[in-house]
Amino acid sequence: MVDLIDTIVYAGRLKDKSALMSSSSGGAFTALSNAFLKSGDAVVAAVYNYENHTVEFQMILDEKQRERAKGSKYMQSKPGDIYQEAYRWLMDNPKKELLFVGMGCQSDGFRKFSEIKGIRDRVHIVDIICHGSPSPKLWREYAESIQKKDGKITYLTFKDKRNGWKSPTAYVKVNGSERPLKDYVRVFYNRCALRPSCYECPYATTERKTDMTIGDFWHIEETIPNFYDSNGNSLFLIHTNRGEKLFEKIQSDLDYRLSNTIQCWQANLEAPTQKSEQREEFWNDYKKKGIDFVMKKYGSVPVKTKIKNKLLKIMGGIHRR
Repeated sequence: MVDLIDTIVYAGRLKDKSALMSSSSGGAFTALSNAFLKSGDAVVAAVYNYENHTVEFQMILDEKQRERAKGSKYMQSKPGDIYQEAYRWLMDNPKKELLFVGMGCQSDGFRKFSEIKGIRDRVHIVDIICHGSPSPKLWREYAESIQKKDGKITYLTFKDKRNGWKSPTAYVKVNGSERPLKDYVRVFYNRCALRPSCYECPYATTERKTDMTIGDFWHIEETIPNFYDSNGNSLFLIHTNRGEKLFEKIQSDLDYRLSNTIQCWQANLEAPTQKSEQREEFWNDYKKKGIDFVMKKYGSVPVKTKIKNKLLKIMGGIHRR
């Protein structure tokens, strides 16, 4: 029986420092997936496909597969027939359980599916705090444009933590060299390229019907300064009694601290991302002039802003002296 509870909030991160550094935030997904894979259960999550540059949901049955699912992905993922695949796996393995991890809309869809199919008591459903999903076609054409100029992409990350968790580095590896993705990341965050439904997302709240919500614990250095770690911090929002038991399963792998919805506040836990005033112009430019044009126009910092930032940096240095 799955019952909704008043949301419980935790800050947490992996004790394993190596695994923490290879995670986007505090390693919540690694801790959760470990709990299932070690006991022979299954995990469903999104994996990047380097052949066609799409993100696809897959059944994950071992840690090697799981490593491919780690990390933030700034493009829309395709569930495909994963709901049915997960159901068939559970029917073939009647003593096993399954962890499903996806965006709010995908995870709540699986929750409804699991209730209809009568498997809700055998699945644990986790969703991820979401800024919104850009067009998968946009990313695919962007990746293909890189490959046309530089060679095949063999590695992708949006949140490398070489400069710390608060200043992530996004890049792809091509022919052994790194190529930054600053232009694409700026387009992602300037809100031009998201799906229309993302601007009206009903899941941008702390109250959800999944078992647990995970994401970055932004502003933790201000709200829980004595628990902050520059290498990454995860947020756990527990919504059901099943989510409570799930968190108990992973506590031994974590350093964690009880928190609340005020300390963990962030924009996408209160409201959907707002539509950019430039959205129509962006898509008109894209249709007429293509991917390279919009990445240059909307993904680069204007010269005026660069000069302003440089002056602020200089002035800041003067004041510090």
